[in-house]
Amino acid sequence: MKLGELVWGLVLLAVTMTIHGLGMLVTLRVTGAFARRFKDAGTFAPSLGRVVLATWMMTSIHLIEVLVWAFFLVWKGAVSARNLAYYVALMNYTTLGSEYPLATGWRLLEGMTGITGLMTFAWSTGVLMTLAQNFQDHALKLRLREEMEALQAKKGAQVAAVQQK
Repeated sequence: MKLGELVWGLVLLAVTMTIHGLGMLVTLRVTGAFARRFKDAGTFAPSLGRVVLATWMMTSIHLIEVLVWAFFLVWKGAVSARNLAYYVALMNYTTLGSEYPLATGWRLLEGMTGITGLMTFAWSTGVLMTLAQNFQDHALKLRLREEMEALQAKKGAQVAAVQQK
């Protein structure tokens, strides 16, 4: 194991986590603004739209993070062909692994890329679960409101029927 390879891996991990943290903040701000814009829509669609928007944003953030790793692999000559750099980085980031190994002296980065991907996916999952819970809570509140309105209408009709007798 080369110390330099480990140091570069930790630097890339730090850069990736910084990008991810900023990306999650932007995602929460944008989806929060989206939620405020459609707050009183009276349907669950805006809440679901917020989850979908967050998913798109998170996917884009992950793809940007993979690009950082790919640029590094090209810069350091760790891939055999430039056009493979993004593919190799993406496969390692998702922990699927790549059939194209990195150059000798850089292979430790394959695992470190995977570790980084696991961490950022876990972070994204936490944010997405929060938004999904908000969606489910909102949908449940809408359903309960509809049921209460139906019960009140039924009760009102029964009272009116009794009063007419």
